[in-house]
Amino acid sequence: MKIKKIELYQLDLPYSGGVYMLSGGREYRSFDASFVRIETDTGLEGWGESTPFGATYIAAHALGVRAGIAEIAPYLLGRDPRQMDRINDTMDEALVGHNHAKSAIDLACWDLFGKSVNLPVCELLGGSTGKRLPVISSIYAGSPEDMRARVAQHREMGYLGHSVKIGALDSEGGPALDAARIRESLADRQPGEFFLADANGGLTVEAALRMLRMLPDGLDFVLEAPCKTWRETMSLRKRCTVPIILDELVQQDEDVALMLAEDVADGIGLKISKAGGLTHGRRHRDMCLAAGATVSVQDTVGSAIAFSAIAHLGATVPERFLRCILDCRDMVTLETAAFDAPVQDGGVLVPDAPGLGITVDRGLMGAPQAVWEA
Repeated sequence: MKIKKIELYQLDLPYSGGVYMLSGGREYRSFDASFVRIETDTGLEGWGESTPFGATYIAAHALGVRAGIAEIAPYLLGRDPRQMDRINDTMDEALVGHNHAKSAIDLACWDLFGKSVNLPVCELLGGSTGKRLPVISSIYAGSPEDMRARVAQHREMGYLGHSVKIGALDSEGGPALDAARIRESLADRQPGEFFLADANGGLTVEAALRMLRMLPDGLDFVLEAPCKTWRETMSLRKRCTVPIILDELVQQDEDVALMLAEDVADGIGLKISKAGGLTHGRRHRDMCLAAGATVSVQDTVGSAIAFSAIAHLGATVPERFLRCILDCRDMVTLETAAFDAPVQDGGVLVPDAPGLGITVDRGLMGAPQAVWEA
């Protein structure tokens, strides 16, 4: 099997909640998504997606995704898409870094791999645990009362996990507002629920310590990505009794190695496009499991195509170490593909269809922005 053609598509994915508010005054209303379709000489096709969370989240942006794919695509023509490590070697030789550009191609190759052997991708990633995967909501930073109400709404929808955004500027209310956001969001906590207080790197060490001192004892939550830099995070770690997981700081393989070697955190938010796709995502999973660190499988944002990859990787994480997966389908209004994994009984099960198990809406995609053909 050889790669015959690579097509690049673009869609805007409107945020389903209107305006998504993040730490530091960042706001998002729509997400610029890039999609890759890879066709082989056997007639099989594979799809992948990369949707950065705007240009102010991490060093990734949508124009960069498409520019990176343009750099990489010509080097992949004629290659066997099932040789995942070799495909990633080729991408790294064509373009240094820019994981977000490589992710859509990597996902499309895994989709093809699964279809070529008539197996779901999760079986190729190590095998599904067969467990229902708990899904986590994404509760943007608003007033404490509004955040409590949105947690309740997602609870009614079957969500067991809740990612509560914090990181208020001093002019917005600072640590006192963030402490109130956490208290209110956890006020109606039910047995079996899991809460993340996610600052997306928006807290200083001082602000984080002030906020934590304002909270009552016994609140059960994990602090995610509190600070922007490694130095700040390691400083906070020494004085923080709340478990910490990392997200934005962990992108490359070496970042996971540093986190584990220096005991900077207790787990990771494994975002697939941030890692560069499922190939490196699998590697990050294995490194964390070997060290006893927990894993939340997510992506920055995305449609059903991105979510299918999240679900397949999440299905391979042992129940003891899997905290949750992010159902990014809930965050956008466009349904780019059918993926038979409804939220039921607090989670989802991955379908046993081959590849990623998606049926892409070709009519919605429109004409490709670029095509590379052997």
